[in-house]
Amino acid sequence: MSSPATISSFFYFIALSSSFFLSSSLENNNNKHTTTVNSLNIPSAAAEIELVNPKLPPRSLSLTSSKKFEGSSNLIHLRYHMGPVLSSSPINIYVIWYGRWSRPHKSLIRDFLNSISDAKAPSPSVAEWWRTASLYADQTGANVSRSVLIAGEYSDSKYSHGQHLTRLTIQDVIASAARSASFPVDHKNGMYLVLTSHDVTMQDFCRAVCGFHYFTFPSMVGYTMPYAWVGQSGKQCPEVCAYPFALPGYMGHGGPGELRPPNGETGVDGMVSVIGHELAEVVSNPLINAWYAGEDPTAPTEIGDLCEGLYGSGGGGGYIGQVMRDREGKTYNMNGKGGRKFLVQWIWNPNLKACSGPNSVD
Repeated sequence: MSSPATISSFFYFIALSSSFFLSSSLENNNNKHTTTVNSLNIPSAAAEIELVNPKLPPRSLSLTSSKKFEGSSNLIHLRYHMGPVLSSSPINIYVIWYGRWSRPHKSLIRDFLNSISDAKAPSPSVAEWWRTASLYADQTGANVSRSVLIAGEYSDSKYSHGQHLTRLTIQDVIASAARSASFPVDHKNGMYLVLTSHDVTMQDFCRAVCGFHYFTFPSMVGYTMPYAWVGQSGKQCPEVCAYPFALPGYMGHGGPGELRPPNGETGVDGMVSVIGHELAEVVSNPLINAWYAGEDPTAPTEIGDLCEGLYGSGGGGGYIGQVMRDREGKTYNMNGKGGRKFLVQWIWNPNLKACSGPNSVD
């Protein structure tokens, strides 16, 4: 889910497959590995929140000597390749709404983006999650900015480039939107975020990617700027791109059960996590020459890819880890602006050399 040449959902399907086989084995051989629920020691205003860790795997399944189970490995070599990161403050996001979007769905995504810089949200928060992204720096020592701003929006509700897009025509969508909305050429601070509605198909969507990022071509857009694309999977493939709010059929009797989305929107709640994944990778690797693992820049393994499917402590091998559940049964791991709650995957922490998030308990 990174550059156009990356089939990073490979990790995703490995995680799902692992969940099926590992959980089936645990159920057959050791019935004590079932869902665990613990009460949180929290203020009375949120006294009915629980910690939930669906089918936590035993430590013996870990393939690393690290005491941190969540994605840690002595074999992962995330390296800096001397390119820029988005360090100028604020990071300006220019949102392109492609297709028909309802106001509630737009509001949900805006609230997530605005939560990145909201220091007032209670812990664990989206702003705390973003601090991990801000640990990445360029060769001058400038870190990724902690300040993120929605600097502009454009709605293309008439599907100006059709309802089927490709990795190349997404550049046409950006070019048209930038001209129509008179977006500035924001080389230093800016990035585009293209969000397609549930009725728009994309090359490789649901099959190989849920989102990706790259940069614009001067020959098509007129200049080079990083961008990310994420699709709304609610009606096309929620079991792939909105997991764990929807499950593949083959996981019906193995792995964690289907979880209730924090805002009651399976497709858009799932989309929020993918947006978080892609934003973290854009800011740390905007031109595909900064932070990534592996030797092939056309297929980099980035800080979101390394933590695919991990949302809490104890996660790994297809297990999402320990998350929170409110009194309505909705699942989340981060608080956001205006009382919003989100379930967002963790990202790779270069200091811990493991996946981390604000809801970590180890």
